Amino acid sequence: MMNSNNTNALGIIFPNAYDELVPELTSERLMASIPFAGRYRMIDFVLSSMVNCGVDNITVLVRENYFSLLDHLGSGREWDLSRKNGGLNIFPPFAQKNMGVYTGRVGMIASIVGFLKSQKEKYVIMSDTNIAFNFDFKALLDAHIASEADVTIAYTKENLPESILKADELTKGMYYTLDLEGDRVKRIHINSQETGEKNFSMNVYVFEREYLINLISEAFKRGSTYLERDILVPHLDEMKVMGYEYTEYAARIDSLKGYFDANMKLLDNANLEALFGKNSIYTKIRDDNPTRYVNGASARNVMVADGCVIEGEVENCVLFRGVKIGKGAKVKNAVLMQDTVIEEGVHAEYIITDKKVRVSGGKELKGTDTFPIFVAKKQVV
Repeated sequence: MMNSNNTNALGIIFPNAYDELVPELTSERLMASIPFAGRYRMIDFVLSSMVNCGVDNITVLVRENYFSLLDHLGSGREWDLSRKNGGLNIFPPFAQKNMGVYTGRVGMIASIVGFLKSQKEKYVIMSDTNIAFNFDFKALLDAHIASEADVTIAYTKENLPESILKADELTKGMYYTLDLEGDRVKRIHINSQETGEKNFSMNVYVFEREYLINLISEAFKRGSTYLERDILVPHLDEMKVMGYEYTEYAARIDSLKGYFDANMKLLDNANLEALFGKNSIYTKIRDDNPTRYVNGASARNVMVADGCVIEGEVENCVLFRGVKIGKGAKVKNAVLMQDTVIEEGVHAEYIITDKKVRVSGGKELKGTDTFPIFVAKKQVV
């Protein structure tokens, strides 16, 4: 059941952040619309979390490759965001006269300052879409208000993923780790190469709306691009920036291998319960028949969405809607996206298929745990 208690905050979501970390999955879509966990898209988690906490005025600032996202979100009805006041607002680039395709958060927020000025909520919660979580934004906002912070940054305590540490400078984007004194952020490191447990920023922020407008307007005039590098880092001494540790389940998508692992971890019921057990995660409805297991089919340790037809053997797999596994096929350790067809007699292990892939009869596809094979959208193998 969605929370009807309105929270005095509006949401801003950046759906293109970290597209470059998974180029295989974002050539025709953005991070926000990457399919995840059988029937969801990455944006469903932050959007549902905001709605569940009473945030019902949410802006999505898209940059490029956003047609699949528009199709997925529609009017926002599935998240109860189809409404006259507030609801879901999607701002593509060039939506207003002064808007272009911006790279950093400063330019993107500056492009909607007029819109922000006209809103009534006191606070703004901002988030990317590269982390699947079931986030209690109300607790974050309460902590922000109680500490009288200028800015609150959510973080997790974890080791930095190897894929990010080893990524090429041009492809990894910017990531941030925090040095804390108590809960106060004393230093923000950009693209730290240090190993060991770090306070790893989730790029989830809370600001007072008026404060954010003034901050962004000034920074934009100076030609600043990045919220963290150009605003927070140089002014940590005069701003009160607080950290908020997020200790619940979070799946961060940082590479194709990271994507594969994050899906596979959900085959463990404890992880599944941790991500989905607290509050509902909503997604676009697709009216499919229940999954059908034909005589002789075998399924062990699988997450299967609706509309699938299984005639062969599947083990340790995440199957999205409408996947078909042919007779005599053996599929193990795989993430098969929507409408993938595995024909008769195929042997496949450690593979990821994008939507509408067809693996033709008798083929053998074998990746490894460290290097799963990826088959791009609509390919026939």
